[in-house]
This record gives sequence, structure tokens and C-alpha cells, in this order.
Amino acid sequence: MSPLHHQGQTIALSRERTLFDYADSLKVRVPTSCARTGECHECIVEIRRGMDALTPPTGAETFLRDNYRLACQARVSDADADIEFAVLRRQPRILTHSIRRNVEPDPQVTRQGDGVYRGGARIDAYRGRIYGLAVDIGTTTVAMNLVDLESGDILHTASFENPQRFGGSDIMHRISYDGGEHHGELRQVMLSAINFEIGDMARSLGFHRRRVYDVVAVGNSTMRDIFFGIDVQPIGEKPYRSAIETEMREGARQTTALVSTAREMGLRVFPDAHVYGGPLIGSHVGADVAADLLAVGMDERDDPAMLVDVGTNTEVVVGSRHRMLAASCPAGPAFEGGQIAYGMPGYDGAVESVRIEDGVALCRTIGDAPAQGICGSGIIDLLAELRRTRAMNELGAFADGSSEFVFDPERRMSLSRADISALAQAKSANYSGQLIALRRYGLPIGDVSKMYLAGGFANYVDVDNALAVGFIANVPPRRIVKVGNAALEGATIMLVSGEMRRRVERLAATIEHVELETTPDFFDIFVEGCMFKPMEM
Repeated sequence: MSPLHHQGQTIALSRERTLFDYADSLKVRVPTSCARTGECHECIVEIRRGMDALTPPTGAETFLRDNYRLACQARVSDADADIEFAVLRRQPRILTHSIRRNVEPDPQVTRQGDGVYRGGARIDAYRGRIYGLAVDIGTTTVAMNLVDLESGDILHTASFENPQRFGGSDIMHRISYDGGEHHGELRQVMLSAINFEIGDMARSLGFHRRRVYDVVAVGNSTMRDIFFGIDVQPIGEKPYRSAIETEMREGARQTTALVSTAREMGLRVFPDAHVYGGPLIGSHVGADVAADLLAVGMDERDDPAMLVDVGTNTEVVVGSRHRMLAASCPAGPAFEGGQIAYGMPGYDGAVESVRIEDGVALCRTIGDAPAQGICGSGIIDLLAELRRTRAMNELGAFADGSSEFVFDPERRMSLSRADISALAQAKSANYSGQLIALRRYGLPIGDVSKMYLAGGFANYVDVDNALAVGFIANVPPRRIVKVGNAALEGATIMLVSGEMRRRVERLAATIEHVELETTPDFFDIFVEGCMFKPMEM
């Protein structure tokens, strides 16, 4: 019999057992809430190899594409094959810190005597604690803070891989998927995943989920609107605006923020809890960036600064409290593991840093685990080291004419010319957005008083190496500050302060959105940005 593999673990195959059965044997946690009938669509797994050795997809799996299956439906049909699978709810590396902004507590839900009140209305009896939940729904990962609304303290932070990956690795693919025959699946799988995590927190911390009385959710325009059940097709078509943004522009609403209830949403907390969606800024620049700005205090700055939230879609904001403009850069998933032969997200075993000495790559992995691939911070290091040692020129060609550079000889993992081409285009999207935003604002790079780098990827990248290859604007390193998951911090601020919610709504409505593709010399800038060298203006 051949083995079945899951993240370094193996088990002997036998016919007719489901992948869920094997996960049980390996003690791998796979989420489910339907007793393995295929109804909840939570137990999505990625088949790394051996797809043909499984039984054909069942009717419950018609919403899945490519190499994704439901663990409860996929059975082994060929016990002599080699099968490897991965659960989508793998645990990513959680940011251990974020910039913190002290705000005066002003929660929407408070205790008055023996009751819990929203505004002047009693909504429940006080049962020892009033919890709130802040959620940052990223394209790649989801992060959540459980907060004590009486003290404002963060009690627990959870993070998991976005389970919507079966709908595509980037925003445009998910918009397309959601517009097809399986409309609603992306929303449902996200709600299921968040509910699963809430239940897990409640069990481990010993509280009842109905004690969560207020929820704030942020994300880019697509992620937020999918979560709230809003049609996202307008975001994927010119002029690339959320239906909510269009309604505000037409005077039908005062803000792009949203408010629903847990009961209406299907969120398993206190049924009448309000679920608040942070305001959008414009086009693809969403509520996560508004939350970033709140976290770093851009609304209070007199001198112009720059915020760069690096991700599948990178957002750039330039300005101060007097004026701000924002741009969205469709970088794609290359620096988060997509499109790169040995690329992977930031999990144990990912090469996170590289140094080249005498032509040999010295690699360090997350968790000091055996190398399984290379994540974004490692890719930035590798590119910078190839340039520093002159093994690669600024066009991305290897000096010796080879087609690849092997960074892990033992496992034959390499960075190829095709990989470098994909990385050049992803990098150039970031480059172009930053340069055009700075130029439109009239701000020379040398006059940027502070650059805030937000997001999980930016938190771990080597700043000097990112500057060397032109991944970020050539701001003096002493002015660059990593702010961690600022979007989650901003969502938490909105959770603990009604005044800050109102402030961020006013701020979001005043920010000018820059459409990069309408810039007359955009193509020239993009070509320049594909080169691996520092940014110049």
C-alpha cells in the first residue's frame, strides 16, 4: 500500500476511506458542522497530489474547482497511489504585535446595573462580562480580536487561512466565482469559518458565545461586501465600485459603512448583536485601509506620511489630516505563494530569510522546520541577495545565463526565470501605485515624514532588501515603521469607540481615490517598476 501525506505525516492507504477518516487517524482538525454529510461545505481540503486516486466529486462538491475536495466526500479509490492533502484552515503565523492607539472607550454596548444596554435600550441581563469581536477579513488570512468592552482589553487573538481560496487566490477571480452558479458559497464558507473560530474561542476560554454583543468587520471592498451578502459584481467592472459606494455617490446613503445584526447575518453570537462593517474609501480601497489609517493616526498628522498595506491587493495612502489620496495596486498572489513554483504562505517550513555566501544560499525557515517552500519575506531576501552578489541583473536575468537559481539543493527547490517574471510584475504593481500616488500628491520621496508598512507580509520583510529591489518607495529606513496588523487594530478601535467609528466614516468620505490605469504614462512607469532596483522619481 502507498502512503497518504499531510504536512509531514503519513499513513497507509486503504480503499473507500474518506480523507476525513484519514484526518481523524492523523489527529488533524478539520472543521465541520453537518456531521460529515457534505451540507456545510466547511471541510474543504486541497489535494496536492493524487487527485485521480480519489472517487469522482459528488453532488455536494459541484461548487469546488481545480484540486479542491470536501474531506467527507472524497474517498480513496486507488490504494496504490500517492496522495497528499492539506486542510485549508492551516494556522498561519499570527502577528504578535501591532501599533496601538490609545482611545477613550466609548462602546456601543454598556452595562447599566444588572442589564446590558445598547444606547438607552436594555438588550440582555448582565452575566459577568460584555464581549465584542473585531474581525479583519483578508484575502489570504482572517484575524480576530476578542475584546472586553467594559475595559477595552484584548483578551484573545485568533487567525486562520481564508477558506475562500477555492474561489481563486485574488479578488477578481473571487468576484467572477461569486457571480456564477455558486453565488453565496464564498459568503457561507466565511461565516462558517468565523462561527467555528468563535465556538473554539468560547470553549477554550470558557465563555458563552451569546455574551458577544457587538461585532466590527473590515476588509477590502470585495471581502467586506461578500461577508455582508452584497453583490460584488460591480467591483469587478468599470468603474470598479461597490454598489454601496455608488449609492452614497448618488445620495442614497450618508456613509459606506454597513450595519446588520447577527441574526440576519447568520453569525452565532448574541442574536441581536450589531455587526458593523467599516467604511470603504473608494473602488478596491476598502474598510481595512480605513482601519489602518485609524490605527496609525493619519487623521491627526500635520506632516504628509505614507501608508502601504502590502497584500494580494496592495493599497497606498499618501497625505495628512489636511488631504489624503489613495490607490489600489493589483499585485496578485506572487509574494504570498501563488504563481511561484516553490512559493508558499508564511507557515512552518517556509523559507523566511536568505543570505548568499560564495554562491550558496543560506536559508532560515519559519519554526526551524524542514524547508517546504519559500514565502514572501524569503523571496524579497533572495532577489536582493541575487542583485547584491551580481548573480542577477536589474532585468531579472541570471549572470551565468542559467534558467534558475537553486536555493535548496537537498530538495531541488529553485527560483526560475518564470518565477522572476511573475515577481517582477507583482512588484511593479506595488511600485507603480506608490510612485503615482506620491507624484499625484506632489510629494517627493525625500519629503515623506513617515512610511507605515502594514500587513502580515510587510511585518516580516527586511526593509533594506525591499528598498534595494524597489518593492517599496526609497524612503530613508529610519522613517519606515512596521505597524503589523493595523487593520485589526483599527477594527478594534471601531469596536471600543463609537466616536472613532463616526470619525473614520467622515475621513473615508474625504479621501481622493487615484485610478492608476488612467495615468497617461502608466505603461512606462510599470515597465520601469519591473526592474529590480531602488525607486527613483
